[in-house]
Amino acid sequence: MKVTVTHENQEHVVELAGPSSISDVLNRLGIHPSTVLAVYQDSIVPHTSKIEGDIKLELITVSSGG
Repeated sequence: MKVTVTHENQEHVVELAGPSSISDVLNRLGIHPSTVLAVYQDSIVPHTSKIEGDIKLELITVSSGG
């Protein structure tokens, strides 16, 4: 299956052999999960969400200050 990810104005495609999580996709892209929110169909979804088919995700970079 194919996961298309938009992050920082770039589009990445990750090919997965079977069901995986959003965290798995982030690891493949070298993106630390605590630095982004995953958005699917205009809703923020947990990084533990299972992917079982072709999808498009948008990643929004989060920042924090102290």
